[in-house]
Amino acid sequence: MKPIIDLYKNVVIQIATPFSVGTGFFLREHNLIVTNEHVVRNNKSVVVEGQLIERQLRPVMYLDTRYDLAFIQGPEHNHLAEVRLGDSDLVREGNIVIAAGHPFGLKFTATQGIVSSTQHRQEDIHYIQHDAALNPGNSGGPLINEQAEVIGINTFILRDGQSIGFALPSNVLSRTFAEFCKSSGCAAVRCASCLNMVFETPEVTHYCPNCGSEISTISNIEEYAALGMRRDLEDIIQGFGYEVVLCRRGPNNWELNRGSARILLSYHEESGMVVAESVLANLPRENILPIYQFLMQQNAKLRGLNLGISKNNIILSAIMFDQYIKPEFSTAILEDLITRADLYDDQLIKEFGALDYD
Repeated sequence: MKPIIDLYKNVVIQIATPFSVGTGFFLREHNLIVTNEHVVRNNKSVVVEGQLIERQLRPVMYLDTRYDLAFIQGPEHNHLAEVRLGDSDLVREGNIVIAAGHPFGLKFTATQGIVSSTQHRQEDIHYIQHDAALNPGNSGGPLINEQAEVIGINTFILRDGQSIGFALPSNVLSRTFAEFCKSSGCAAVRCASCLNMVFETPEVTHYCPNCGSEISTISNIEEYAALGMRRDLEDIIQGFGYEVVLCRRGPNNWELNRGSARILLSYHEESGMVVAESVLANLPRENILPIYQFLMQQNAKLRGLNLGISKNNIILSAIMFDQYIKPEFSTAILEDLITRADLYDDQLIKEFGALDYD
């Protein structure tokens, strides 16, 4: 299975919006990223990132609430491998499958399982049921067979189920592509009433030209605008020179990169807590005492920041509360954390033998 996993590492794409994070996969034949509709819902464009592509904003080209499908325009200047769609009608119970994705917004993971049913029916749609482990964030990722073909799109899991996941069969995707390719590059949506695909042309407004039902076209989606504390934090991020839209990593979460450091910023609305942290490095197995001494010495000098260890991760963090935050104070704290994170990670590795955080 390793060659299959190595192939898909480069075509499985991480997707982020102001509302969610999820997974997609790139199909070179169509120059599109396939994912679930619920991953990109209420967004005209989304942030995509992969092992071979830099983080970038790409437009949503197709939305389908009936089959929970969405297409995103492929990334620019990519050299991603080509993967094929398999025939989901040939899938049988007991077949070995791999589910690939970015659970919880983390890096690429792949889990193996078997098909337990090909006839799970929900709302008149048949899904492939399997036991390859899925977690939040896996939505939209490929289900792959032993021939390295995509046979399904992982769409949902059974709540409180023991590793029971469901994938939309690839033949549904193939039929959708056959319809979508008639659009000549136009964005499209599927009408939830008559199930016809509606292409966005100047003549199409808010109603399906086939049945007259109200439809929501991609062009009519309102752009996201942060409010309250989210707006304050995004103003700070923008003030640091970052493009805010590329930093959004789901609801109330942002990711900033400076040099070799990765800083995660989150706002916990119920408690009013703002947390910024960066995993700097991992503890080595030997000569740990000098690292502890260095962290304690630095903590005595820091103001508003804290160096600590969680499991074997060395972390630089700051905690603030929205009711006490003043813009100049929070800006200074976050700027200090970003600057020091980029310095500390290199110093811990080069001077103290800490391990690079992967």
